[in-house]
Amino acid sequence: MNSTPAAAAVATARGIQGAGPEAGRRALRRFASGITVLTVNHDGVRHGTTVSAVVAISREPLLLGACLRSSSAFTALAREAGVFSVNVLSSEQASLARQFAVPGRHRGDAQFADVKWTTDNMTGAPLIDGCLAHMACALTGDQEIGDHHLLTAEVLAGDAGQGAPLLAFAGQLWHEGLSALDTRTPEDKE
Repeated sequence: MNSTPAAAAVATARGIQGAGPEAGRRALRRFASGITVLTVNHDGVRHGTTVSAVVAISREPLLLGACLRSSSAFTALAREAGVFSVNVLSSEQASLARQFAVPGRHRGDAQFADVKWTTDNMTGAPLIDGCLAHMACALTGDQEIGDHHLLTAEVLAGDAGQGAPLLAFAGQLWHEGLSALDTRTPEDKE
């Protein structure tokens, strides 16, 4: 029998009402996150997928992580290409978030038929016009964790624009109407 503190916590949680995977899923849906479309070009096959689980991992070196479902076609293409691009969606791009999230959507260039984009000079992947930011990334790791793959990548280059973010929160997309809080200290304001 495993007697680690983590094992004891899991055993205790299983006996508490409101604990368990479903309660955990409801709680995780209260975590707001930015919406991105990851894009890749491998041997002329362009592909994009909507991802809300992208996180900065390290500042030195500059690394990010992205979690994708194990069934995602993007993971295999990114693994083969070794590079991909991140498109951080603005509040005006909810339709793109939905378009690149639809299971069974068109593959290849057909995904980008009605999307304005240019080619990332570093990755060859599509850079979607109107995004808040773009990042060119080199894949550094791919680990299967549960029912997802965690891709880690070094950010090679990027650009940032202006605007409001598109966010995922409680199973919905959110835009506009967000107010920035001034968290600067009095010394920072001087």
